[in-house]
Amino acid sequence: MNHAVHKKDNVFLNRNFRLVFFGALVSELGATLYSFAVSFYILEISRNNAFLQGLYLALCGIAMLIFTMIGGVLGDRMSKAKIMYLCDYLKGGMILSATVLMMVFPSVNAQLMILFILGILGNMVSGVFNPAAGALFPHIVREDQLQQANAYFSMKNALETILGIILAGILYATLPIYTLFFIVGACYIASGISEMMIRYEFHPSDERLTLKLALQDAAEGIAYLRTKKAILAMIIAILFINFFFAPVTANFLPYFIKTNLAEASSYLLDNILTPELWLSVAEVCFGISSLLGAAILSSRPQADKCGKKIARFLCMIAVVFIGVTLCYLVFVDHNTQINVFLITLCLGFFAIGFLISSINIPINTAVLRIVDRDKLRKVNSLTSIGSQSMIPIASVLAGGILKAFGSTALLVFCSLGFTITAVSMLFNRQISEL
Repeated sequence: MNHAVHKKDNVFLNRNFRLVFFGALVSELGATLYSFAVSFYILEISRNNAFLQGLYLALCGIAMLIFTMIGGVLGDRMSKAKIMYLCDYLKGGMILSATVLMMVFPSVNAQLMILFILGILGNMVSGVFNPAAGALFPHIVREDQLQQANAYFSMKNALETILGIILAGILYATLPIYTLFFIVGACYIASGISEMMIRYEFHPSDERLTLKLALQDAAEGIAYLRTKKAILAMIIAILFINFFFAPVTANFLPYFIKTNLAEASSYLLDNILTPELWLSVAEVCFGISSLLGAAILSSRPQADKCGKKIARFLCMIAVVFIGVTLCYLVFVDHNTQINVFLITLCLGFFAIGFLISSINIPINTAVLRIVDRDKLRKVNSLTSIGSQSMIPIASVLAGGILKAFGSTALLVFCSLGFTITAVSMLFNRQISEL
């Protein structure tokens, strides 16, 4: 099969793909605004309690993992498009309702309780949403367009990072938190409207949904993955990659902004950028380089194998990771040159953004290409559970490390763990066969 991309075959000519693309663009823009705001807001009202923030992230992660299994089973019994728009409507309604409650009950304890409940319920909904969304592409896109479709989605994610984080930093600094949350709720509602117009041929399963069936479904997916050893090995590796990398973006960066940067007597461009906006600058660097990487891959043919290249890219990320850690140790922890670290952080995010894009697109394409279509929903569900299952533990552990030992200890722990995992992937025979 000729996998070359021709203009006349551009996946954007597919109406269903456009609806999924723009629906996801709007809802995930809202998700970016929300995750940015809630991380800082919890630290703000809890007086920089890093453990409380880590506990919030962990509970949200556990809720998503549990309901991802349920979402995987539902994908065989309901139209995937219907699951997507119902979930977006539900999540938008919950955010709008929770915002009203926060306005009615303004005390710190009440707001923390509302945010925790909203986070848990919202991630339950996301757990149902993600397997359906992940398994939809092969139903609406030709096989030879899968890499292009994944590349466009990676470009979308990069644009969301650029626009969403800039907007989040500006809106968080200028608008009341309630107004920002109302905007997020509206984004989810708008996405649901777009997804309602998706049309594809759907044949539901006749089996009745039960807990036993959900467990049996998971067992069948695991049995199938055992026949796809390269994908299984990659899932296990990504589990540890996420365990060591997720705390840096979710725990360390908001804490660094609220402590080191906010408490500094001066910092680079402090007359223009608030501390929160410096996180936006770093994320924009990540988004621009991700966009560049996705744009390059969108015009390239699909490779037959990508395992070794992915392992090499992860080792490159490990080098960047170690460099950022050393820079923090030298210029922030043991010195006052916080500006040097800010510049290094942005350069590091730029490098990692390009490498992450070059990793995620081939992995997603390989899974969509290798896995049988009738098994894809099960595999997507298990992949999501497998790759994310250690993040709740990592979030709580990172919060505890930050509170007890500080940022340097967390960065050293994460960078060393990430490096060991990345290097081990270079010598994994099964991953090299992917």
